[in-house]
Amino acid sequence: MAEISAQLVKQLRDITGAGMMECKKALQATNGDINAAVDELRKQGIGSASKKEGRATKQGLISAYISANGKQGVLVEVNCESDFVARTEDFQTLTADVAAHIAETKPKYVRAEQVTAAERENFKQHEALYEQKFVRDESTTIGDLVRTKIAKLGENIAVSRFVLYDLNGNGAVGNYVHTGSQIGVLLEVHTDKQEITAKDEFKTLVRDIAMQIAAASPQFVSKENVPRELLDKERAIQRERALGEGKPEKMVDKIAEGRMSKFYEEVCLMEQPFIRENTISVADLMRTVSGKLGGTVSVARFVRFKVGDAHDAPGVAESPLPVTA
Repeated sequence: MAEISAQLVKQLRDITGAGMMECKKALQATNGDINAAVDELRKQGIGSASKKEGRATKQGLISAYISANGKQGVLVEVNCESDFVARTEDFQTLTADVAAHIAETKPKYVRAEQVTAAERENFKQHEALYEQKFVRDESTTIGDLVRTKIAKLGENIAVSRFVLYDLNGNGAVGNYVHTGSQIGVLLEVHTDKQEITAKDEFKTLVRDIAMQIAAASPQFVSKENVPRELLDKERAIQRERALGEGKPEKMVDKIAEGRMSKFYEEVCLMEQPFIRENTISVADLMRTVSGKLGGTVSVARFVRFKVGDAHDAPGVAESPLPVTA
């Protein structure tokens, strides 16, 4: 049996929220394999692999930019070493400037060294953010701008990631950045009529859905977007959990399938209870608002950033079916 360190136990606790002893037992049962231990705890109904909200490895801010016509949006995370620096006007200005710059120049990478060997042949220098000339001052690059802030503020600063949405058809890009700028959402919504996007009901809907994503952290737009392998894995976990609870063998599959509805509520935006009125789902909300607007509205994709967690629910997906009135 592998030796289970206190550090490994803590790592599993941070991921699942389970107790120390439960984590240690799960790691012992899986010979120190942390991914298998997460599944082991879930089979027992202990902890949840999705509960990572307590984890924070870096400080910094999330910033968003939406173009005047509502067709383009950017979400960016800029990191520093302390909350003190993150709250300074210099740092806040930097994050906003970088977001606006990305919208105008459309880079593909943060740094040139992130380009893979396979991509290197077709790589163009302007595709890397740090190598670009700053649009508001072409005498400096974004990399130099960041280094200037490092010298002034006395901490290491880095742009860690960004997402750019550029919508060509009917619809709009929206965003929500929670108070404190630690969580941010970028959202693309499609419509069958562009005039719908000018209505107050549409703007409220987009903001409400963005807030929903920020609060509930879905991973996919709808059930249809969940990968088959993830569904098979979840069903297997729920089946073993039911067996572990002593449920009759002939009832196990039915029980496991019944518990899948809870899984869908956790990971699928359309299945989640609406945060402002939990007696309806997000899909119900969209149908109601679509009826009032007299058109078709669908969530095309979204992304959610949380400061310090580069793996926090990337959640980018295309919705195969629009939600109609």
